[in-house]
Amino acid sequence: MAQKITIEPVTRVEGHGKVTIHLDDNHQVTESRLHIVEFRGFERFVCGRPFWEAPVLVQRLCGICPVSHHLAAAKAMDMLVGAGDGNGLTPVAEKMRRLMHYGQIFQSHVLHFFHLASPDLLFGMDADPERRNVIGVILEHPDLAKQAVLMRKYGQEIIAATAGKKIHGTGAVPGGINKNLSLEDRDAFLNGINGNPDLSADKMIEWSEAALALLLDYHSSHTDFLDGFATFPSNHLSLVRPDGALDLYHGVIRAVDPEGKRIVNDVDSRDYLDVVEEEVRSWSYMKFPYIKKLGPKEGWYRVGPLARLNVCDFIPSPKAQAAFEQFRAYTKGKPNHMSMHYHWARLIETLHAAEMMKELLLDPDLQGTNLVTKGERCGEGIGLLEAPRGTLFHHYRVNEQDLITMCNLIVSTTNNNEPMNRAVNAAAVAQMTGKAEITEPMMNAVEVAIRAYDPCLSCATHAMGQMPLEVTLYDAAGAVVDQQRKGM
Repeated sequence: MAQKITIEPVTRVEGHGKVTIHLDDNHQVTESRLHIVEFRGFERFVCGRPFWEAPVLVQRLCGICPVSHHLAAAKAMDMLVGAGDGNGLTPVAEKMRRLMHYGQIFQSHVLHFFHLASPDLLFGMDADPERRNVIGVILEHPDLAKQAVLMRKYGQEIIAATAGKKIHGTGAVPGGINKNLSLEDRDAFLNGINGNPDLSADKMIEWSEAALALLLDYHSSHTDFLDGFATFPSNHLSLVRPDGALDLYHGVIRAVDPEGKRIVNDVDSRDYLDVVEEEVRSWSYMKFPYIKKLGPKEGWYRVGPLARLNVCDFIPSPKAQAAFEQFRAYTKGKPNHMSMHYHWARLIETLHAAEMMKELLLDPDLQGTNLVTKGERCGEGIGLLEAPRGTLFHHYRVNEQDLITMCNLIVSTTNNNEPMNRAVNAAAVAQMTGKAEITEPMMNAVEVAIRAYDPCLSCATHAMGQMPLEVTLYDAAGAVVDQQRKGM
């Protein structure tokens, strides 16, 4: 008898969604879907508001990566006030924003790896869920847990010093920034916050290298799992600097196919509508973006750390570049399609962010006083950047009364919608084929596939609240045979 399995809520991710898995009469998986079931509608909420409010309003989409929305909206507002499309700011404004952004990338990547993903790696996917969580990590690996807390604190303090506060700051304004970095703050971040050497720039680099070494050591003993779990070929898309370098704040749009051939060749970010289109499906509030010229069937793509390292030519910081060369050599220079290697790529970016924070802190431009640029006013602004979870698109139109009349947001997790669904199906096929009973380890395996992408479902659907997980099993006639829930 055919069955349908529903997993709801999905846990240890940001937001709320569920998974359904359909089995045929022979208990073979025929289809799997990640459903996003709540909606907040921020694209409509901001319409009618003065444009200068957008960088503050839209960051309420998320409490984990508000800086990403804050800066993407600010970049769009830069165009509205005639301050260019990302290259027209004063040195102090651009570098303060970049420091804010690297602080965001650093704290978010650390949060994901240590707090959300590491319990599966340290204890195993089938470990007791009472142990397989962040509390288990604290109890059994206290030094590692303390290190993770201090690393995230450092990133959050960088954000507070550049944005005004750790969450929902106001640092970026149309055309620039509202403050520079004081010498007192600079010295504290370089030498240790409150005199604590464990909260210094060099310590962040050292611990980032240690986290990467930890992951590579795990990889050496779990190669089959990390290489084979939810692996499938795909296109990859991200921003890159015009010279091909990894650039998380600004760049041109580049995409490669599964073999590494360029299918989007360094397109100006203002022309994103020529590159990307979105498809709506009836069973999810989250859209399905694809590369326009390839169509929805062939044009879907991945974004985020794995995609960024597949698309860029090099990383402009020495330690991360060395790690990048090892990463690219593993697949002989070809794109890496292994979903669990998102964690590997994420930790390389963590190291890069630590290096870049130190480099920026040593730059005297951060103490400059020329904070804002203005030019000829226009009615449309587009801001793209690389958020922790991938490419983020913000697009606004404004009327003559300075009120927003149109807002289009394509967030990182939305870009990863199709690959997350494919990862869920791959995990379901591997774990549930031929099984009529749902076990907790089977449900967690599906969640592990989703977690690798570090999705923020609140951002993607503008949903509210925590994300419980429900799995429902349906028979061939569509009747519910079994249903398991957790976190509700």
